Amino acid sequence: MLRSVGRVTELLEAVQRGDAGAGEELLAVVYEELRRMAAGMMMREAPGHTLQPTALVHEAWLRLTSRGQEGWAGRAHFFAAAAEAMRRILVESARRRRAQKRGGGAERVELREDLVVEAGPSDEVLAVHEALEELAREDASSAELVKLRYFGGLTMEEAAAVLGMPLRTAERRWAYARAWLRRRIRPGA
Repeated sequence: MLRSVGRVTELLEAVQRGDAGAGEELLAVVYEELRRMAAGMMMREAPGHTLQPTALVHEAWLRLTSRGQEGWAGRAHFFAAAAEAMRRILVESARRRRAQKRGGGAERVELREDLVVEAGPSDEVLAVHEALEELAREDASSAELVKLRYFGGLTMEEAAAVLGMPLRTAERRWAYARAWLRRRIRPGA
């Protein structure tokens, strides 16, 4: 792992210098870690979701590299950007599903009790996303930690390393952020 950490940093620097082959090599080196992050995110999604972890990685990679400005300030910044790209893809997907549930092209049906649908994981993703934006305005580093843990599927140790903070600090921020988000998402709970 340590060897690949250094290699990721080298490749990120090569990408910034404009090395044409460095981007492809970077993807090969980080692909499994990105796929693991995506799989962690997808575990929270509803069964039968049309987006698979591999597709999520590929879409995130396209977003990360299509900007034309792959100016990542190191490994931590790269993985934080990847987690953010995946989070945004899932939020967009949840919004599309919500729009479909709200009548996007559906025919009118009388409401019966046996047709009531409970809020699913996509509603949870949207609620977390909205609360997370508010938390980011108050405490950006705690919001980044939540993105890496909740959306990125990273362990506490991995997220602390990506953010360059001591594990104990990350654990305290995680406890604070969880309580803060819980109050925003479920007031009175």
